[in-house]
Amino acid sequence: MSINFFDLSNAVILCPGEMSRRNQKAIDLLIDEIKKRTGLKMQLVKSMPSEGLPIIEIKKVDSNQLHSEQILPEGYSIQINRDQGCMPRVIITGNDERGLLFGIGGFLRKLHMTGGKIEVDADLDIVTAPRYPLRGHQLGYRPKTNSYDAWTPEFFEQYVRDLIVFGTNAIEILPPRTDDEDTSPHMKVPKLEMMSFLSEMLDSYGLDVWIWYPAMASDYSDSRIVEKELGEWEEIFKNCRRVDAVFVPGGDPGDTPPHVLFPFLAKVSERLHKHHPSAQIWVSPQGFSAEWLDEFYNILRKESPEWLYGVVYGPWIRTTLPELRAKVPLKYPIRHYPDITHTISCQYPVPQWDYAYAVTLGREPINPRPVDESKIFKASCKYTIGFITYSEGCNDDVNKIVWSSLGWNPDAKLIDILREYSRYFISERFGDSLAHGIMALEENWRGPVIAKSSIYTTLMQFQAMEKEAGEELTKNWRFQQLLYRAYYDAYVRRRLIYETELEEEAMDRLREAEKTGAEKAISEAEAILNQAEEKKVGVDWRQRIEELAAELFKSCGMQLSVEKYGAIGEERGATLDTVDRAINNRQYLKNALKKLKPLGDKEKLEGIKKILHYANPGPGGFYDDLGNFMNESHLVRKFNYEDDPYYLKSPLDAFLITEGMPISWQRMAETRYGAPLELHYSDLDPDARYSLKIIYYGRYKATVFLTANGGIPVHGPIDIGMAPKEIAVDIPEEATSSGELTLAWNLVSGRGIQVADVWLIKK
Repeated sequence: MSINFFDLSNAVILCPGEMSRRNQKAIDLLIDEIKKRTGLKMQLVKSMPSEGLPIIEIKKVDSNQLHSEQILPEGYSIQINRDQGCMPRVIITGNDERGLLFGIGGFLRKLHMTGGKIEVDADLDIVTAPRYPLRGHQLGYRPKTNSYDAWTPEFFEQYVRDLIVFGTNAIEILPPRTDDEDTSPHMKVPKLEMMSFLSEMLDSYGLDVWIWYPAMASDYSDSRIVEKELGEWEEIFKNCRRVDAVFVPGGDPGDTPPHVLFPFLAKVSERLHKHHPSAQIWVSPQGFSAEWLDEFYNILRKESPEWLYGVVYGPWIRTTLPELRAKVPLKYPIRHYPDITHTISCQYPVPQWDYAYAVTLGREPINPRPVDESKIFKASCKYTIGFITYSEGCNDDVNKIVWSSLGWNPDAKLIDILREYSRYFISERFGDSLAHGIMALEENWRGPVIAKSSIYTTLMQFQAMEKEAGEELTKNWRFQQLLYRAYYDAYVRRRLIYETELEEEAMDRLREAEKTGAEKAISEAEAILNQAEEKKVGVDWRQRIEELAAELFKSCGMQLSVEKYGAIGEERGATLDTVDRAINNRQYLKNALKKLKPLGDKEKLEGIKKILHYANPGPGGFYDDLGNFMNESHLVRKFNYEDDPYYLKSPLDAFLITEGMPISWQRMAETRYGAPLELHYSDLDPDARYSLKIIYYGRYKATVFLTANGGIPVHGPIDIGMAPKEIAVDIPEEATSSGELTLAWNLVSGRGIQVADVWLIKK
């Protein structure tokens, strides 16, 4: 026995009295999870053993204490008693049925488990209850996900057990028909069968069952459509053993105004209550226009529908969570629906992400973001009763545990959460090293990749664990995920250094064109650019990425490639398919040089000059490569990430990856839902005249107008569309006569403003 630990390797589990079906499931969880990690199967006894053995006693609070104010729902205590000369006795006391379940989960997290041995801290003494009553995650069995559609019922149950251990009390499931394909080649059972299984399995543990149910019919004012929809919805409710709540997003998907949607949901409530009398209806104003959002508020305030239980704050809502809470009547609680699964083009994008990652890792990579998720949680939690996260697969596994842990105890230290995650799920031996490794993977995403040599350090740390532990780690899908990311990040950096240097060498050849001749300069530049594909770097790292992708498909159904592993699309986590995407401007440059070849020498030289001087605004001018956090010095940011993780009041760096275009066009500054996008210039020449050149590009099909210094017109409403658009305008003299200039783009229509490049040119 270690000095500060009690050895529980030969302990028995004491459960005096009768146990409910759900309590028995909790005890089974304890026995099973210990056996998986140690090989030891603990004996369950009903009375105190006569021989001197360590005891793990499991019980619920005495019924006489149930109404005490100190006995909080779902809470538990864990104490260790050891009279002198006696074996240790661990007592896990649940305040209620769930408290017993979470008490067992809390105990499992505190154990030190290795092959053939179980230890516990000798001074373990815990009394705890969750701060937030709703702590859940969406697990959608549908083709659009990057892994869930490949899971068996048994894998789902194991994953639910894993979430329970960290305090999860609700799971949101999906109906068979959503905005998705009918089936997936990975699916082991039909969707309705899996939904029924999940509802019954979740009920067996006593967890809340939510259904995310989008209203996608074409016209809910048509009585025939309504009746058909109601019949389908009721059939789903009837097939579920347990339903605690139904969440209907107002949009994304769906496109029904509130005055039409609400009467339909009132009828849904009646059908729901026929089968689940206590079930709740929740709705979100996702995707609503400003007019629809006002209509939504007015219905809540004036009609106060009784069938509606609460409001959900999810992606693509045009107001912040604090503002929503202020406008929704207090009778309606708010649930958060945070997107923890995506990195760009989403509710909570990675702040100031490097283009090299955006173009390779994309929107749905393996994405442990403990620090970011903690900031999002702390900015939002006080306005809600809790959360059920939006997830599209196990790529966000770490983030789920962070949210569940903070939902239980918002004061918990991130490093302690990650240590428990690492020790419990991956390795007791490497728990601390893995926790810091997870933090390092998030740090890999901070700042310019090319300058971050610590990315290589992070890989070396993971390689050391990989080598030392052998199969203990390498067969564990959670470790495989972390290892995949460590290799991937390092490979991207290695390529970026190499390809950036190749681009610079090619540009050097073009700079010599007047001396060497345009044709030779173009030929040599093309040859240098082609080396990125002809002479690969980081080959060993690339091979390990390939191997890990195959292992992850086998171990947890992750589909990291469309062709090899059946991912539904590149944007759905198929990062193996995008790992070799160009991360320099070679595709654009090769296209541009190809267009020059048929021209005469003079025209070739003029074309080369345009390429070389693309970003040059001329003497006294300024250029901003918006979306590039290293080269947008005039962009006005009024709020930091902690205060505006929604990016509804301040600009974000966004991406629209389009191969063959200049990188500066593929990234842009973006503001959402009417927040102005501003650039500020100081110390301008008050006697000079200035003009402006702008590259508009984005995905919102927005219409915008531009003003200077609070209202001076610069250009009228312009429809940006979806193709790159270049605009050149003069700045009115009165806008720069003070030497200060603030440009403000304002939204007329569309979801947001996106501007790629801006030159302020001194005439």
